[in-house]
Amino acid sequence: MSRTLAREAAFKALFQLDFNFEEAEREACENLAVETMYDDEPRLTSKKDLAFIDATVKGTRVHLPQIDELIVTHLKQGWHLSRLMAADRNILRLAVYEMKFAEDPLPKNIAINEAIELAKKYGTDDSGRFVNGILEAISR
Repeated sequence: MSRTLAREAAFKALFQLDFNFEEAEREACENLAVETMYDDEPRLTSKKDLAFIDATVKGTRVHLPQIDELIVTHLKQGWHLSRLMAADRNILRLAVYEMKFAEDPLPKNIAINEAIELAKKYGTDDSGRFVNGILEAISR
C-alpha cells in the first residue's frame, strides 16, 4: 500500500499520543496507538505498512526531545510548542523525524511535501505555509 497512507496513519497515532500518553506505560500506549491506526485503515494490509507505522511512531517518540528542540528553535520569538495547533505540531514532528532521525531518512523535498499535504488535510488554511516555512528552515 501507499507509503503516504501509512505516513498518515503514523501522524494520527502521534496525534493521539500527544493527548493520551502515560510515560509509565510508554510501550503499551505506543503499541495501542499504532494498532488503532492500523486497524482503522482497511487499505493498510501488509506487515510492511505496520512495520513502517510502528518504526515511525516509536522513532519519533524516542527522538522527541531533539525534534521538539529543532522545531522550537525555528518558531517566532515567544512561541512555544504548546501554542501550536496539535495537528501542526505532530506533522512537524513526523517530518523532522523522517528527515533527520529515521534509519533511512527521506529527502527533504519529499518529507516537506508529504508534511504540507497532511497540513492541508488536517490543519487550518494557513497550516501548509506554516509547516513549509518551519521545515525549510530546519532542513538547511
